[in-house]
Amino acid sequence: MTKTTSLADLSNNPSCQDDYDPNSMPVDKARQFIRQYLNAVRETESLPLRDSLGRILAEEILSPANVPNYDNSAMDGYAFNAADIDLVLPTHLKVVGTAFAGKAFAGVVAQGECVRIMTGAAIPEGADTVVVQEKVSLDADNITFNEAPKPRANVRYTGEDLQLGQTVLEQGHLMCPADLGLAASLGIAQVQVYRKLKVAFFSTGDELVALGQPLQIGQVYDSNRYTLYGMLKRLGLELIDLGAIADDPALLEQTLLDAASRSDVVITSGGVSVGEADYMKQLLAKHGQVMFWKMAMKPGRPLAYGKVGNAHYFGLPGNPVAVMVTFYQFVREALLRLMGQTKPEVLPMFNVECTQPIKKLTGRTEYQRGILFTNANGDWCVKPTGAQGSALLSSMSLANCFIVLDEATGNIEAGAKVQVQPLHGII
Repeated sequence: MTKTTSLADLSNNPSCQDDYDPNSMPVDKARQFIRQYLNAVRETESLPLRDSLGRILAEEILSPANVPNYDNSAMDGYAFNAADIDLVLPTHLKVVGTAFAGKAFAGVVAQGECVRIMTGAAIPEGADTVVVQEKVSLDADNITFNEAPKPRANVRYTGEDLQLGQTVLEQGHLMCPADLGLAASLGIAQVQVYRKLKVAFFSTGDELVALGQPLQIGQVYDSNRYTLYGMLKRLGLELIDLGAIADDPALLEQTLLDAASRSDVVITSGGVSVGEADYMKQLLAKHGQVMFWKMAMKPGRPLAYGKVGNAHYFGLPGNPVAVMVTFYQFVREALLRLMGQTKPEVLPMFNVECTQPIKKLTGRTEYQRGILFTNANGDWCVKPTGAQGSALLSSMSLANCFIVLDEATGNIEAGAKVQVQPLHGII
């Protein structure tokens, strides 16, 4: 984007942005528009290291020491001075002691001497090289070299991993299991993180029925709120579940304003289809600065984004699969940015062979549910889960990836290469 138009101007007058077309919004263009208006939370809190898992660092972590903080052995073997090895082999050295991890050899290694050393033990004074125990012969208190080791081999030097004052983890970094161990290795017990993002969500529609109640003709169980809960929960957010709200203008208005006043982000499912004269759209136009898009994608054609009060708003489609696809493609990254993550992970995509034909129209991006597997040769392949209707939530349970077919792609023949986006482990 060359300039940022205010949400108010854009929602009231879409033509003020030259390349903005709400009736045919490409996936990448929608992501760019949303990113312009995302300002991360700034409030912070100090947490014990273990409690920081899944949280975003509010300040960088600097190494308080060199890591390692002493030269040490990378192998079990013998420590010696490389200058002692004769050019004419074999060479013999006398073993004068042992160095253990946590218990260093107290003496000095003199010419013609070596020390038995264990992995992690400090390199004794006078030594600069370690030979692995399998490369020498031991006879009483002497070792014999049959081949000359490289000088300074098998030694981990002071500061080799991290140097004093070096940035270990950047501000905006999402804390992962390895980061806990890394911080612990530096003796860091407390870290500063951004507060949890507050997300309120609810479903809309007269047809929605709570679990445990009998279904009447024309009714469905409120499944979207459960998939939303699952996807949001894995991001470590503070969740406000406001339930399923019937198509009652007063109740919808009260719920929307309550959600916006209590949260940083409001997410709804249903009620934002372009051209649909329903209460939710009218309320959003009254109380918010919201754009309604016809996305050039399948599933997930209707999508709304904007602000209601100070809260960001995402209006997702009503179909169950479309809710999940739009969440993964738009909402997930936006939430991570609002949480304070400066470089949200790009969902990985790679090319594999598709073993079945796929019918597709050009002009829109499709996210077909797929199953990644290895064939008899050990090569990765993918196949569609079967029927791809946006109401078929079972296809998401069967799938372990999206088959991503861009706007220029038409029908796919069996054996063609396609892009896949793995689902497991992305949030």
